[in-house]
Parts: sequence; structure tokens; C-alpha cells
Amino acid sequence: MLAFIKVRSGIAAFVVALTGFVALSAPADAQDRVRWRVPIAFPSSLPALGDNMPWVADRLAAATNRRVQLRVIEPGEMVPALELSESVGNGEISAGYNWLGYDQGRIPASPLFSAVPFGMEPWEYMAWWYYGGGAELAQEIYGKINVHPLFCGITGPETAGWFKAPISSLEDINGLKIRFAGLGGRVLEALGASVSLIPGGEIFQSLERGVIDASEFSLPIVDQRLGFNQVAKWNYFPGWHQTFTAFHLIVNRDEWNGLGEANQALFDMACQAGVANNLAKSEATQGAIIQGFPDIGVTATRLPDDVLRELQETAQTVLAEQAAADDDFKRVYESQQAFSEQYQFWKSLGYLPRDF
Repeated sequence: MLAFIKVRSGIAAFVVALTGFVALSAPADAQDRVRWRVPIAFPSSLPALGDNMPWVADRLAAATNRRVQLRVIEPGEMVPALELSESVGNGEISAGYNWLGYDQGRIPASPLFSAVPFGMEPWEYMAWWYYGGGAELAQEIYGKINVHPLFCGITGPETAGWFKAPISSLEDINGLKIRFAGLGGRVLEALGASVSLIPGGEIFQSLERGVIDASEFSLPIVDQRLGFNQVAKWNYFPGWHQTFTAFHLIVNRDEWNGLGEANQALFDMACQAGVANNLAKSEATQGAIIQGFPDIGVTATRLPDDVLRELQETAQTVLAEQAAADDDFKRVYESQQAFSEQYQFWKSLGYLPRDF
């Protein structure tokens, strides 16, 4: 009987201890769970442009046995695409997937983190962001609006635009009604173009109705999906205005600080994987689209070299003016310029010439 009492006492002690462990561990597990709605700037149906954040969300869910779940929200369903950063900063939403160039009106330096005319190539931007001070500058500047940016996707250059008529000189740009975004739009404005920032879903109708004469938007695979080839038959290259197109997962800074080091590391790794996935997919899918252009009556061609040189000269003037007007822009621009100058020693010797 005494032995039985001892056994019962031992079992009771074990149950009490187990209950205490569960009571202590349950809140910690609950605290470690992440359940965020993440609005995105571009529809997830658009390859390379909109489908990368869903891929990152799927990888995070799989790697954490669904402890971290991000519900991707299509553009406009929660907040307008052009207001993502503001909504994240004020805590209306926990996170968003954004092209930071849309913040140009509020944060003058923001386009330098997303696309720069005659700027870095994708892998050079990646090197600058991770090892050249880019991440620290972005976190400092966006920290002012309570946002923590994570570099989470990148593609190669866009096309230089879809035009209804051929471009042979800068005179063809003067007076042109064109949809353009970011710093490239300011370059064209300086050359006499009438520039408007029309949402991607409205570009086709604007071209069709003659509201605009030309438009840039994204990669050939995306632009063709949106039907630009049906109303504008001249597709120009290279994408001088966006030599890279970077995307960021932007997180409310209070939410980010509350994640803990383990979850922060998970997000960092997931977004680095997103960068690699996005670049690989975007590079893999453009050749076949351009190869099929003759079958649908599209002329794919390069802008004349003299036009590119004049665009470059104007771009340098615009960038210098922006740097003179805003201290943060100046710091980021000078950082990129210094990095590129040093990188050029490697780039000019290490890689085969493009016309080799």
C-alpha cells in the first residue's frame, strides 16, 4: 500500500511538472507564431513581377511547419499600391511587398533602392546592398517612417518601353505622351515628354484610347501578358531607366523588433532566397517571349547609341539635381557611385565583353 501511495505521488508530481511545462511553453510557442497579411504592389498572376512574394510566403510556411504564415493580399484589396509604405509605417498593416520607387513623393531617396537610370546591374546592386552599405542606408532612411525594409526580390532590366511609332532621335521624345515611373520619368520630362504614372492595369486602355503614345512597365513576359503588343508594335531596349528592378518586403518596425532574433533570421534567409528565385526566373523567361515577337508583329530593337548617350547625359544632370536637393538622396547616390567605381575594376577585367 505504501508503495502504491509513493507511485501515485510520483505520478502526481510528474503531472504537475508536465502541466507547468505546458503552461510555460504554450505562450512562448504562441508568441513565436507569425500571422501577417501582406499586401503586394503587383498582381500575383504576373510572372517575376508579382509571383515572388507568394513564393517567399510558401517557403516560410514550409520551413517552419506553418508556424510563420503570410497571407498575400492582392493590390488594392486592403490599401492602394502607392500607399503601402505609409500603411506599414503607421501600423495599419504589419508588412507589404513593395517597389520602393513609388515612395518618391514622400522619400526622395527611395528610387535609388528600386531602380536607377544607367545604374547598377542586378548582381552589382546585390553586392552593394549586402556588402556595400546599402541595407544600412535603407534601414536608416525608412526607419524614419517606422519601416524596416528587407531586400526580397530583383529582376534584370525592363524594356525601354512600348511605342506606337519608331524612335530615331530625341526629337521623337519631345512632346510624347508616355507612362513612366521613377527617376526615368524625370529624365524624359527634362527632354520635353509629357509623363504620367498610370497603374499597370490601366496602361492597355490608355494606349488603346490614345491617352498615351507609349509606356514602360516591366519585363517582356509581363508586358505581353498585359497586351501591350496589341496596341504598340515597337518594343525598345535596353532598359536604361531600370538596369535593375528591386523589390522589398517592408515590415512595421515595431513588429520587426518584436519578432525575436530567430524569426528575424528566418525572414532574412527567406528574402535572400526570394532574391535568387526572382532573378533566376526573370532571366529564364524573357528570351522565348522576344523570340516570338515576329509572329505577333512586334519589332524588338535597340535605341540608337546616340539617343542612349544623350539620355545618359540628361540622367546624370537629373540625379545631380536630386542629390543637391535632398541629403539622404545624396548619401545613397554617392554610396552607389563609390561602390560602382570600385566594382568597375573587377567588372571590366573579370567578364567577357558583351560582343565577344
